[in-house]
Amino acid sequence: MALSQAQPEGLGRIFRSTALPFAYVEQLHRAHDALLSKKCGSSRREFETSTDPRVCWLSGTKFVEGDKMSNDDVSVNPSNNRAFEDIVDVYISRRQVLAGGLALAATAFFGNSAVAKPITQQEVDIATPKKSGLLNFTPLAVKDGSGPWPNISSDYQFDILIPWGTPLQPDGPEHQWPVTEDRQLEQIGIGHDGMWFFSINGSSEHGVLAINHEHGKNHHVLGKHDPASLAEVRASQAAHGVSIVELKKEEGVWKTQKSTLSRRIHTNTSMAFSGPAANHHLLKTKAGNPPKGTLNNCANGYTPWGTYLTCEENFNGFFGATGKFRSSEERKRYGLSANSRYGWEKFDSRFDLSHPDYQNEEHRFGWIVEIDPMDPKQTPVKRTALGRFKHEGIAITAGHDGRIVGYMGDDQTFDYIYKFVSDDNWEAMRKRGQSPLDHGKLYAAKFNDDGSGEWLELTIKHPKLAKRFNSQAEVLIYARLAADLVGATPMDRPEWTTVAPNGDVYCTLTNNKKRLWGNAANPMTPNRDGHIIKWRDSDDHIGTRFEWSIFLVAKDSHGSEESFSDPDGLWADPDGRLFIQTDGGQKDGLNNQVLVADTNTGEVKRLFTGVTGDEITGIAVTPDRRTLFVNIQHPGKGSPKKTNFPAPQDGVTVPRDATIVITRKDGGIVGS
Repeated sequence: MALSQAQPEGLGRIFRSTALPFAYVEQLHRAHDALLSKKCGSSRREFETSTDPRVCWLSGTKFVEGDKMSNDDVSVNPSNNRAFEDIVDVYISRRQVLAGGLALAATAFFGNSAVAKPITQQEVDIATPKKSGLLNFTPLAVKDGSGPWPNISSDYQFDILIPWGTPLQPDGPEHQWPVTEDRQLEQIGIGHDGMWFFSINGSSEHGVLAINHEHGKNHHVLGKHDPASLAEVRASQAAHGVSIVELKKEEGVWKTQKSTLSRRIHTNTSMAFSGPAANHHLLKTKAGNPPKGTLNNCANGYTPWGTYLTCEENFNGFFGATGKFRSSEERKRYGLSANSRYGWEKFDSRFDLSHPDYQNEEHRFGWIVEIDPMDPKQTPVKRTALGRFKHEGIAITAGHDGRIVGYMGDDQTFDYIYKFVSDDNWEAMRKRGQSPLDHGKLYAAKFNDDGSGEWLELTIKHPKLAKRFNSQAEVLIYARLAADLVGATPMDRPEWTTVAPNGDVYCTLTNNKKRLWGNAANPMTPNRDGHIIKWRDSDDHIGTRFEWSIFLVAKDSHGSEESFSDPDGLWADPDGRLFIQTDGGQKDGLNNQVLVADTNTGEVKRLFTGVTGDEITGIAVTPDRRTLFVNIQHPGKGSPKKTNFPAPQDGVTVPRDATIVITRKDGGIVGS
């Protein structure tokens, strides 16, 4: 097929739907670029970052901002950094692809043209999945993975724990809908997300569960589209944040305990700042109001010293303007606008971007917050050395010399993967009275064509950053802008990260519907279904070089019993299993789900599916790994017509987020 102006529609369709061999994609890119430039006056990078609703006839894709309240799949990255999809001449080794998707010969689309030739087995060697004994359970079949009630493998069982509105104390107020502030402050919040189990005295049947509450839309929490009073705003604010709840297994059933440890941390809880930006003027307001609150708490992390890390993601959706909104480069880069998702700004001036006394309030969000689950008197601390962006989660490990290393994703299309490395051994730092999360270096990832990568330090010593910012504090407050300037690689919504025992780091790239050009690193065009990438850092995690590869491509699984889409939650267990959770439109009629992959063979099995209209997220285990906790978030998207979970189906009862307790029927290790 000749690359001429006679077939623009076909070429656009191929770019959007095909994983082509890498050597040929670059030739097609050049030809397509030439036509784009000639006919549309734009390059493909300009098209990908554009929010202009007009469409180029050659691209065949209409670009719109979409739902302004979705916040996570609309790019706000205006940089010209080389996009991940442009990395095409990638060296492919036997280890770089475990399962499918990249060996499709170009002749499937072009015949024996001079442009494309069939890729050979020597160029791409796909490993055939094999059984290794890690996944010895009967997978839940596709045909059984839908409906208004959860389903699970026949070798497993599940219980339902702490739905939204459950009293923190056994004698606390019971759930009533719609909620009020006073009751909600004594109850489990809404939007169950990241979490971790902190054992008491090493027990696998007694501990504290720290759990995030990402979001609850007004119609779900209040029963209306917009709040009508400050009291309703406070009720909504009380439903967000974090819950700390003591649990104990009694006669085979997990129950909440009467405990001084159980508490809520919410939008109006006092906060402290620490690290390089703690006392910066950009974190202070004219009103002089002290820092309060954490919100849009998505995924999480946990430290070797026993604290919980909660991550603030789409905080911008909670801010709006009642008066004239003044835009800026910084506000645009963080997605702030006059329109909020919740309407809090109408009654709470702290969230009003047009109020002169509360300028800079938005800079107090977008951080990682450290909480001591065993100390109810501790003030949660926002650790500024970890940077400010839309934090999905953080995977903590101890690297060379005992330095703390944290891997983080910024959950938005064409945004970045970050790494933090502490300055010294974490135990030595704590003995000196220093937090390992306050002193260290922050990096953004750059992915190279040959399967290598570089960690680019975000430091005021960098000439480009010194020219743009006045201090290291500003670099951290505007970490997105700093990463733009140093040349980090824009990614496909980087979300959860996890570190395997062998040193491999995995990251879910959930999707990117604006992607037009595929390659080895991002083969889906557009990337509607996502994939999982992995890398191995030099010098036991603390080095500035890494080698990367693709682990799984979601689209390859469609039509099979391994079908999944939109990978999100992620956890690598000590034995080589990778737990995968999904958040998006699953294919083959499935609800969102939990799958387990064997990282040695690429074999994938479905363990659990949720309910209609939900997201499966959050993962925690007991020390013996015989109990797995996961969450069902926004069941039915809050609509009782779709599901009434966890209540019996009646078409009336408002559905509630809840934690699911998963165990093997034979008492074995979960995932096995």
